[in-house]
Amino acid sequence: MRTERLLLRRWRGEDRAPFAALNADPRVMEHFPAVLSRAESDALAERIEAHFAEHGFGLWALEAPGVTAFVGYVGLVWARFEAPFTPCVEVGWRLAAEHWGRGYAPEAARAALAHGFGELGLREIVSFTVPANANSRRVMEKLGMIRDPAGDFDHPALPPGHRLRRHVLYRLARSTRSRPLD
Repeated sequence: MRTERLLLRRWRGEDRAPFAALNADPRVMEHFPAVLSRAESDALAERIEAHFAEHGFGLWALEAPGVTAFVGYVGLVWARFEAPFTPCVEVGWRLAAEHWGRGYAPEAARAALAHGFGELGLREIVSFTVPANANSRRVMEKLGMIRDPAGDFDHPALPPGHRLRRHVLYRLARSTRSRPLD
């Protein structure tokens, strides 16, 4: 998929090294349990590819032609845990810190949402993060997603008392989009 400035594409072998660097950056991983080793990053890339193979969509590698071959990822994934709002498809992103603040995440996420509501026929897409992740929450709001305080939850992959366990939930329904995604 293309946007005005970006290309959302399937992953290539040469994406693994910059993806590992992104996942090893404490700034990028501030709102995740830990930075990832190269092996953990490669395993994540393999799970991303497996999701594409199983579902026909996933987290696309994000390229900014003429700027960089790999910015990070943006896309759609089935949530891999149980919560009151699952099963669901989540829109998510993870960009290298040097590409923050350029509007890449909302631009690419709009394309992902349009694909989800259009070609995939999804009725709702969610997104979630820890309350302190103001940057991601701002992207969610730019996308027209609505915070659902009643849906806030403790992430089941994290133990009780973990500083990142609490998550805020945002939702966007196909029929209630407040503005066009394109």
